[in-house]
Amino acid sequence: MRIVVAMSGGVDSSVAAALLAEQGHDVIGLSMQLYDQSEGQTTFGSCCSIDDLHDARRVAAAIDIPHYILNFERRFDEQVVSNFVQEYAAGRTPLPCARCNSDLKFAALADRARGFGADAVATGHYARVERDEATGRTRLMRGIDASKDQSYFLFSLTQEQLAHAVFPVGDRPKDAVREYARTRRLPVAEKPDSQEICFIPDHDYRSFVGKNVPSRQGVFVDEQGQVLGTHDGIHRFTVGQRKGLSVAAQRPGRRNGSAASDAAPLYVLSLRPSDQQVVVGPRSSLERTTLTASGVNWIAGEPDRPLRARVQIRHRHQAAAAAVRALGDARVEVAFDAPQIAITPGQAAVFYDGNVVLGGGWID
Repeated sequence: MRIVVAMSGGVDSSVAAALLAEQGHDVIGLSMQLYDQSEGQTTFGSCCSIDDLHDARRVAAAIDIPHYILNFERRFDEQVVSNFVQEYAAGRTPLPCARCNSDLKFAALADRARGFGADAVATGHYARVERDEATGRTRLMRGIDASKDQSYFLFSLTQEQLAHAVFPVGDRPKDAVREYARTRRLPVAEKPDSQEICFIPDHDYRSFVGKNVPSRQGVFVDEQGQVLGTHDGIHRFTVGQRKGLSVAAQRPGRRNGSAASDAAPLYVLSLRPSDQQVVVGPRSSLERTTLTASGVNWIAGEPDRPLRARVQIRHRHQAAAAAVRALGDARVEVAFDAPQIAITPGQAAVFYDGNVVLGGGWID
């Protein structure tokens, strides 16, 4: 089978390509150039740099497969970076990796793959796919290594995309992937994993967004609407945030002038972009039992009645038991059995039945 592999220059995608080549597939490596390097810029956040493209080419040469670099600068800026900025400006917390996966890696690359006469697109994601013979649909499943599972970021893939998706490292733990890279003497065997958003230098998203949106001063308010202080823009905050608020509430019974240690910690409860207000309060006020989500993609097919599932609301969130009810128009309502902390607009709510991804949507 001819398979196109999205090669980022990291160890996971490099091992994915090496495994497929070793299995006898006709493998073609494709890397995405996502920003302008004409002025000598060599870094772009924590990955996607010119050095990463060189690493991908070195790996392709080591395993003897052809390698091409595709220019996706404009599409990446329009579909991922611009969305990221707009979401923060609107008081939401975006999930750019999910946007990139569906709009670039499994859409744009799929188009290019057909041009190469390829049957599938492979990536280094820790996830699995299998065909459900009873329904004829393709299942998306968690990766074997629970600590590295990336199925949460893939919830928006369509059945057509999943039918042509291959995840060669999803059935093995990360340690085994790293050891395979060493055994094959891949040039990136000891390369550290990227832990940040690829296009944000030093993980400083506040400065990045601030360069792209007008600065609008606003205020911190408590749950009763009392003004507690000022801030330089709601794009600097996200629901559940504690650090960097520069305001604190007094403990009951305390007067102004009490020691700072008597101040109760405050958390961001919600953002009101129309008024540039950041609502803050105690941690207990972050607890919620319900959410609604839009833009829902039902991988397993839309249910005709409420279903029980475990719902994950952040990448590192432990999926929690809930009832999920489809509302029509690609929307759902989720009711958790127990309160959840910091349900954040803009993040994804992904529904699981065991290790199987049923679907997911964007939290309102």
